[in-house]
Amino acid sequence: MKFLKSNWVQVPWWSLKKVYRITIVILIGGFFIGLIAFYLYMSSLPTLSTWHTTLLKNEYTSHSKVKNIDAYIALEEKLFAQLQTEVYDKTLPSEQNRINRYSKEGLSNPKLWKQNWNKSFELKVKHPKAGILLLHGMSDSPYSLHTQAQYLHEEGYWVLSLRLPGHGTVPSGLRNIKWKDMASVVQMGMKHLEKKVAAKPIHIMGYSTGASLALHYTLKALEEKSTLRVPEKLIFYSPAIGVSAAAPFAVWQSRIGYMLNLPKLEWNALLPEFDPFKYGSFAVNAGDQVYRLAKEVQTQFDALEKDPNHKPFPPVLSFSSIVDSTVSVPAVVHKLFNRLPKSIEGKHSLVLFDINHNFSRNYLIKDAKMTEMQSLRDTPVKKNYNFELITNLHTKDRTVECIVNHEAEQPLPYKWSKGLYSLSHLAMPISPNDPLYGNENAPKSPGIDLGHLAIYGETGLLQTSASSLLRQRWNPFHDYTKVRVLEFITGEE
Repeated sequence: MKFLKSNWVQVPWWSLKKVYRITIVILIGGFFIGLIAFYLYMSSLPTLSTWHTTLLKNEYTSHSKVKNIDAYIALEEKLFAQLQTEVYDKTLPSEQNRINRYSKEGLSNPKLWKQNWNKSFELKVKHPKAGILLLHGMSDSPYSLHTQAQYLHEEGYWVLSLRLPGHGTVPSGLRNIKWKDMASVVQMGMKHLEKKVAAKPIHIMGYSTGASLALHYTLKALEEKSTLRVPEKLIFYSPAIGVSAAAPFAVWQSRIGYMLNLPKLEWNALLPEFDPFKYGSFAVNAGDQVYRLAKEVQTQFDALEKDPNHKPFPPVLSFSSIVDSTVSVPAVVHKLFNRLPKSIEGKHSLVLFDINHNFSRNYLIKDAKMTEMQSLRDTPVKKNYNFELITNLHTKDRTVECIVNHEAEQPLPYKWSKGLYSLSHLAMPISPNDPLYGNENAPKSPGIDLGHLAIYGETGLLQTSASSLLRQRWNPFHDYTKVRVLEFITGEE
């Protein structure tokens, strides 16, 4: 203490005062530099448009006086009528252009299509083999699974494809949506199908967030005292089981934006709306709801493991790309399949599509990604599910084989398309023949064509980013997934 005291006394008072002043100047300077940086950041963000700020009052929430799908469809019609008057009729002349989905004369206007795939739809059949509920992903619409709906209907299934709340209208619908609103609609959809097919089986097919909604419903129905109908089988595409580790904190950006009256902070992305059936802009809240739903599903799995009297878990068939920039693929392994109770009808199946090893520029792939992919290829074999890798790792060309549990190798009559190095989150459920997202041989779209836009030129010229144009949108192995789905639900695998 004497040493400290003596040394403290030796420090001149004027020096302490000088340090204090310098610290204050630095703090004030840092504050103003931060303000300037924040101002420049906010100024760099695109201007909010009508479709970012308009909140449609006829959107469904779990508090709506809607108790069944018929009432939900009726409310949906009012919602789309309001969309016309509040958005399409109020789009500013400066916002009217050929690729804006909210331009009446634009190539991206959904009304160019014979059917507006942004709306819920039902495909009926006189003597259904079973009922199938289709659930799209966050920021998507029923269009993403419309090909599956059509081929399932042709096979004799009663199909109900739901537009989830907040979707198919304007991106602003994602600002306030809650996962419980969507879960409520799923429950109504299952009750609707139960009335239509009676004792016949009911399956659920989910894409991305639609898969986690299907899981949530199933885990709820499996509870011992639940009266909900347990689905017979579950089919997933790119399931959203896990998201970014930063997801729990992202919502604070939106909250700060709300408190400071800075609405641009409520958005992760503000992009041109050039896709007629999927939002380009993405609200912070939407990502937060995906995170909350995924977290809730894990809580349900925890409860299931502690319940010895739960009902049998239905078989699961899931398709994922080994690389996915939207959701976590390792989470599909560790937080879904490693937690699934064994099905009474045999093993579950995880189908993972590898990258194209015949691609001549694989040396461009990041080392960290190569390590992550190898870890997924080495997924340990479990007793409750089959791990199936679709790959050309051991072939000498673009043809692929199916390797089951690291042992059995089955050649497949499919191959990678030239120039394609991987699939993507978006591509998984989409056919090459899709008019909107398909390849160059697909039927002509009535409007914009987004499936093969690999164009070249200078940066900063186009309304859309190069990355959005180059992201793979169709699955060259779609026919394989179709065969697997039909075999799976008929029990002929």
